[in-house]
Amino acid sequence: MATWSSFAAAAPALAAGVRMLLQQYGPGLGYLATVRPDGSPRVHPVSPVITDDALYCFVVDSPKRRDLERDGRYALHSYPPEQNDDEAMLSGVATPVHDPVVIARLADALNASPVIDWRLFELTIDTAMLRHHGAAGALPFATRVPPITQKWHDPAAHLGRSLVPS
Repeated sequence: MATWSSFAAAAPALAAGVRMLLQQYGPGLGYLATVRPDGSPRVHPVSPVITDDALYCFVVDSPKRRDLERDGRYALHSYPPEQNDDEAMLSGVATPVHDPVVIARLADALNASPVIDWRLFELTIDTAMLRHHGAAGALPFATRVPPITQKWHDPAAHLGRSLVPS
């Protein structure tokens, strides 16, 4: 799985578009999907943190955190913008961060309360997608112009797998 920095180096325009949608309201906002013990999805809003090096998420004690601790697979989807239906999606694996320097730096920068039981996860990236629907939006009858979709797959994560075009 790719780190945010390696994804951004490999696909800078796509990474900039994803970052813009995730941070369109100031702090990062998105919907995080995790895998429940029975295999079904769980979706909750989160505030992802993007640095030059990595994509992180502080996760409080919750079923979502237990999902990530048991099975790190995730999908992160942007909130919809007010002016259009553009969207960004990332998927990959979330891993707990154990480096006390990284944890302290981000906790200090983001005023993460030491009283709250949170854990920091790094979200590595397997797949990224950015879709521009244009001013008419995503409704199929609103326009005959198809959305513009950009996709990126981590080549290292897909070695030996065939990709199905979409």
